[in-house]
Amino acid sequence: MTNKVMLVIGAGPGVSLNTAKKFGKEGFQLALIARRKDALDQYTRELADSGIEAKGFTGDIASGDSLKNVIQEVLNTYGSIDTMLYNAAAGKPGKPTELNAEDLLADFNISVAGALTAVKEVVPHMEKGTILLTGGGLALHPYADYASLAVGKAGIRNLAYSLNQELSAKNIYVGTLTIAGFVQDGTYFSAENIADAFYEMYVNRTDVEIVYQEN
Repeated sequence: MTNKVMLVIGAGPGVSLNTAKKFGKEGFQLALIARRKDALDQYTRELADSGIEAKGFTGDIASGDSLKNVIQEVLNTYGSIDTMLYNAAAGKPGKPTELNAEDLLADFNISVAGALTAVKEVVPHMEKGTILLTGGGLALHPYADYASLAVGKAGIRNLAYSLNQELSAKNIYVGTLTIAGFVQDGTYFSAENIADAFYEMYVNRTDVEIVYQEN
């Protein structure tokens, strides 16, 4: 049995599940966190069908206490975490002046603050660990109709840089994949291709940011 454990926070059917499959095929056990148990059961069955060991853990990423508790549950199960992918994000559609501060803060809490909470929980249990953060092109080119999501993606990008500066001294690599396009099957931006890009970041451990875009 492998000793490598990957924690996926914000498990869903696209980027996170395909990244879990990629790492699972490379020998990782998978711990998946999401709010809905039925969804987690579906993902773990799909991974099991590919011969990948995975376990689902239910938790509310919007709640700091819930996120801390579920990560502790993961740690109690596995003992340590080698790699973490934070793939949670939120963004209420609307132009900046159509948003209210409460909605903006609620989205930011999921998109950025939750990532910081997760990092602080897992870092003490990592040795030469890897933290991967899902970014987006809106961080580089904001679009008014998705102002809240753009703020979140700018925040996660900024957080990745500062975390990398701090944690590299502890031999922990932090990187963000800035996905500059819409995730869509059968295209350059397919979830499978993005999963491969995340795995390359894990192997190389060099760039704080990779802007994933077509040349």
